[in-house]
Amino acid sequence: MSQYVFGVDIGGTTVKLGLFDTEGNLLDKWEIPTRTEETGSYILPDIAKDIQQKIEEKQISKEMVVGVGVGAPGPIDNQGVVHRAVNLGWGVFSIKDTLEEILKVPVMAGNDANVAALGEMWKGGGQGSSDLIVVTLGTGVGGGIIVDGKILTGATGAGGEIGHIHVEDNESETCGCGNMGCLEQYASATGVTRLANRKLKESERDSALRGGEVSAKTVFDAVKAGDSLAIEVAEEFGKYLGNCLAAIAGVVNPEAIVLGGGVSKAGEILIKYIKPYYEKNVFHGSRNVKFSLATLGNDAGIYGAAKLVLDTFQ
Repeated sequence: MSQYVFGVDIGGTTVKLGLFDTEGNLLDKWEIPTRTEETGSYILPDIAKDIQQKIEEKQISKEMVVGVGVGAPGPIDNQGVVHRAVNLGWGVFSIKDTLEEILKVPVMAGNDANVAALGEMWKGGGQGSSDLIVVTLGTGVGGGIIVDGKILTGATGAGGEIGHIHVEDNESETCGCGNMGCLEQYASATGVTRLANRKLKESERDSALRGGEVSAKTVFDAVKAGDSLAIEVAEEFGKYLGNCLAAIAGVVNPEAIVLGGGVSKAGEILIKYIKPYYEKNVFHGSRNVKFSLATLGNDAGIYGAAKLVLDTFQ
């Protein structure tokens, strides 16, 4: 008898859903809006309703569903309990118990970046490795650490929060988390933009970035064109991220490091600026790590959520 699994990735504006077979083949995917009003109380019932409709549409019986995996922003522990997801309006409650109660099928939940890391290990840029660090360079810096094929969750689900490792003492601006000098302030899309704007302000030098739109994309486009100011920004970005990854590698000894998120669309050039700082400062036992780019894009979350269910219930 065929068996199926659902993967759900809850974002601030949309919820992505996927239907998979147990081999990890994506059979169908779709999106619904994330209704965050009234402390996010509509989100899980909306998901349950859509999954129920898909089960009926595909003529799948409940016995054929291994379970539903959910990735959501915020710390989520091994029991499927979320410990506040601010941008969804959620406090502390069990995603697992709440969704199981409505759907009557097994549910597992994890932090979205951790779950995306699991997806990349299973079917993406980290295939073939069971010890890896996945860094998501988007609006912020997310991270997922996989040790021996399992997500490193931590006590309250806050493991792998790479973006909030302190990397700079001389910082006067506050990170979104409330601290100062976090990696996210230098290596995210907004961080790269910030570094570029600082450089432009500090000097009168000619640059393709002057007078136009400054974004992570325009910075790395300018790097590819040989713009000296943009290259300095890339060096700074690479230094912060490379040094930070070297420190993490000293703890978890990864086989691979996978770079994802919007900034990773710049391609292999990112690795060119990160790798020298990583190799210079890392302990020799982790020097031969394999750097690669994420390949699942926005689908990493649904793949990882499905894998979370298969690892838990199969």
